[in-house]
Amino acid sequence: MNRKHFLSSMLTAGLTIPVQAAFGSGAEFLNDAVIQPAYLKTGDTIGITSPAGFITTPEILPAIAMIESWGFKVKIGKTIDKRDFTMGGTDQERAADLQEMMDNPEIKAIMCARGGYGLVRIIDLLNFDRFRQKPKWIIGFSDVTVLHCHLNRQYGVASIHSKMCNSFPTDPALADAVQLETISSIRKVLKGENLQYQGPFLEINKPGKASAELVGGNLSIIETMAGTKSDLQTAGKILFVEDTGEYLYRLDRMFWNLKRTGKLDQLAGLMIGGFKVKPDDPREEFGKTIYDIVLEKVKSYGYPVAFDFPVGHQKNNFALKCGVKHSLEVGPNGSRLAALS
Repeated sequence: MNRKHFLSSMLTAGLTIPVQAAFGSGAEFLNDAVIQPAYLKTGDTIGITSPAGFITTPEILPAIAMIESWGFKVKIGKTIDKRDFTMGGTDQERAADLQEMMDNPEIKAIMCARGGYGLVRIIDLLNFDRFRQKPKWIIGFSDVTVLHCHLNRQYGVASIHSKMCNSFPTDPALADAVQLETISSIRKVLKGENLQYQGPFLEINKPGKASAELVGGNLSIIETMAGTKSDLQTAGKILFVEDTGEYLYRLDRMFWNLKRTGKLDQLAGLMIGGFKVKPDDPREEFGKTIYDIVLEKVKSYGYPVAFDFPVGHQKNNFALKCGVKHSLEVGPNGSRLAALS
């Protein structure tokens, strides 16, 4: 376990005091040190909950089988099989299930069953007091970016951006190598193995090197966190972003938001993951690619930029440790990312 100490935030003049949560409050994380939860051992328990979209028990059985094959136990949350329209139960039910797993000392990591929508509706209902004293890995991506941003901004706790239960293969024997490798990366991160990630060489990549904390996730979620107490701070960090199902003009607007809010100004590096773009409507063509959109916003900056990095709503979506220091190198052999702790 690599657990670093951090100082409690002081209520001094000039500091912004976050709004009190319904069941507790958290002081804004203002220090450089980041807490990395303990890695898992054989026999440890992973909780599965659905704080966003709904999912059924049969749909998570393949994930349970594989997690157990890794040597871990599984505790199924109360939100599995619950449904409140598109979400995995009411706001109160989803918040209570996640809260119970955060506070349960027998659960060493929490895997979100799927994305969808719903975490922003419950983030301020959660009390992180016990969790921050003994943090555990929270696993997921897409809508779970709300949690990644909040944990990083408010508590300085590392988390895992990765595939979730609904991405596990129904039959591993029939799955392709990329799908198995990305799922296996979750196990490797949880057990503390050192991972390196390789992105392709593209002439539009901006070469360079960086060594900094890694943060990021779903672009539209990061945009909507702006101005809230979960607002992701990016200065001096390596930022990665991805998204799916968006029109190009909307992606352009999101990247303008990043630029106008200063999130691109002082980066150590930028990684552009997978972007599944919604086709333009006839006679409403935007006329720019995702590459054009990004390059327009970063042309005045000197930090490295890696395109087509293996993260996002796609098969090659590898597990990344948010909040942990990484090295990034972009050059003639493509891009390479490696965790430094």
